Amino acid sequence: MELNELYSDIILEYSRSEAYRKPLKEPNRKERGVNPSCGDDIELELKIEDGIIKEIGLLGTGCAISQASASMMAELIEGKTTEEAGRLADTFIGMIQKTVSEEEKLETLEEARVFQNISNMPARVKCAVLSWHTLKEALEKK
Repeated sequence: MELNELYSDIILEYSRSEAYRKPLKEPNRKERGVNPSCGDDIELELKIEDGIIKEIGLLGTGCAISQASASMMAELIEGKTTEEAGRLADTFIGMIQKTVSEEEKLETLEEARVFQNISNMPARVKCAVLSWHTLKEALEKK
């Protein structure tokens, strides 16, 4: 299997994942992110207790790239502190913008590194970062 096929398989798998696609009963943070250029629309719900992200709900629709990125983000941040989640968001966005390239930092993104070269497809960049920007906005609320 070629590397591009592997990446495509990972993105397809995560884009179809239902693991976090649910409304939360009592989220204490909610944020909506919209990408008007392609129609991606995500609502992120978080249940944060004692500074730890205990539960995540993802609602909305979008292309495979945005949905896969959101699923990977949710899997990565669940159980993390809000500070850790914020750092991961900064690292992911920095990776896409090519301002973060240190291997040690990129390793923290685990499978989300599959998007490392998405900047070569400018039309898809906003799709990949939508959920991460939405997370940052949700974390900034108190």
